Amino acid sequence: MLEPFFRAAMIAPSRQTAFRQCVVLHLLFLGLLAAAWHGSESMQARVWGAYMLVGGAIVEGAVLIGWRLVQMPKNQSLEFLLSSPVQPHRVFVAEALVGISRMVYVHLTGLPILGLLLFTGDMEVIDLLVLTVVPLTYGIVAGLALTVWAYVNTTVRKIGQIFSGLGILVYLVVGVMAGERIGFWLGSLPEEIASPFMAVFRSLHDLNPFGLFNYWMYPFRVGWVAIERAIVVECIGLLAVALLFLRGTYRLKGHFHDLHYKPMTDTRAAQTEKIGNRPLSWWAVRRVMVYSGRVNIWLAGGFGIVYSAYIVAGDHWPAWMGVMVFQIFERMGGAPALITGMVLLAAVPAAFQYGLWDASKQDRCRRLELLLLTRLDSRDYWHAAITAAWVRGRGYFVTASILWIALLISGRATGEMVFASIAASMLLWSLTFVLGFRAFSGGVQANSLGPLLTLGLPAIAFLGLKFDLVWLTAMTPPGAVYLALTGPIAATWYIGPLLMALLTLWIGRKSLGLCDDELRTWMDRNYGSRMLD
Repeated sequence: MLEPFFRAAMIAPSRQTAFRQCVVLHLLFLGLLAAAWHGSESMQARVWGAYMLVGGAIVEGAVLIGWRLVQMPKNQSLEFLLSSPVQPHRVFVAEALVGISRMVYVHLTGLPILGLLLFTGDMEVIDLLVLTVVPLTYGIVAGLALTVWAYVNTTVRKIGQIFSGLGILVYLVVGVMAGERIGFWLGSLPEEIASPFMAVFRSLHDLNPFGLFNYWMYPFRVGWVAIERAIVVECIGLLAVALLFLRGTYRLKGHFHDLHYKPMTDTRAAQTEKIGNRPLSWWAVRRVMVYSGRVNIWLAGGFGIVYSAYIVAGDHWPAWMGVMVFQIFERMGGAPALITGMVLLAAVPAAFQYGLWDASKQDRCRRLELLLLTRLDSRDYWHAAITAAWVRGRGYFVTASILWIALLISGRATGEMVFASIAASMLLWSLTFVLGFRAFSGGVQANSLGPLLTLGLPAIAFLGLKFDLVWLTAMTPPGAVYLALTGPIAATWYIGPLLMALLTLWIGRKSLGLCDDELRTWMDRNYGSRMLD
């Protein structure tokens, strides 16, 4: 039963192209990481490198596993397969195994690069094993979790958001505000309550990929303790994979029915007032907000607010509140690095163009067949894309704004530095958007461009900082945002933002001018052709 699914994945042109591009990006990412890792004696640099491996694996899992499984039920032709002797849960198992296999292949291609660090003495065999297996496992967890979250119905999703909000609140209070002072906070509680609470808190803090690598890279770690934690973390990941796999298996058919057979409610009158004179923009915004990612925004915003309070308080921060988490962040780049991260997260929807992209060429052909018959022009597509991208990512900009204000009030940054960072952030978002829109109009898959803009450029900026190539960091959009807040602005800093502005204007004008013709050309070239996705 698995053979037809694997064969289709191997011969489908678009899936093969996405796979090859993912391999190339993975190799480049590991190459930059290995170059930064080589010869580094800083524990924090190694920890950040391990963190980036986990983060990259999560992105790859979302692209190679989650994207396919989430988009698959949107295709109505799946109904014929679901009603055939091939049972729905077997369809999910087959497609999930295809995605997992592709991700394993991608990670295996990176083994030679990490293996070079064995010969340079920067890594041991056990390090290579853990740094390969653990990120791979949790990348698969991320892809399946994205799928299961998309498959649940609206009621369950709302309940999940409530529990996620409560979990974030507990994390902010216990893990951030209390921190290492949690023992003082629990001192007034009975021992039978405080002791189990402390045990649970320590387990949650240590038994996750980031907590594992934070201890694994510690120079004076206890070997058997580190290996024991790695085994426990890996077992937790495998258990999560099994549970998510089981849940997704028995939810595919129900999710398909929710998408295509759910009764329509009479809300047309209320929606008509919101549509206004730009129906395409209204539709694009509704589309991107189906899975709005509020939990991520709450987490980033909550931590940003607490961290901003710590920055403003300075030496007046209460002694009974924790500071270790903030001190760790200070050593890892502090507010400038966190602001840069928030701006990059805000730019992700601009790179991927969630509002206008379709899951497959067939879906895009069917949609363009209708849109190209209307009076919509390139400016309507532009407005729809920019509105959807901004609505989806503006929460991260709000968090960055809070941090900018905190830096200004505390005196850590001058008005000139904050203004320069804001300007560079706007240029980063704008350049990312015009590149994403250019890819949309030209028919280039967003999954190939998005990782390059949101992961590749930050990796280049990090490499420039690692080897003291400040000019290289300043030439990258994320580097310009970061460097503006780290010290007096040098004259050479302005070169990068100036080039970004000129490139943004040139690509934006070209995209607007060619959008209509390129969409029609793409439609003529692909409509009616035999396509496998």
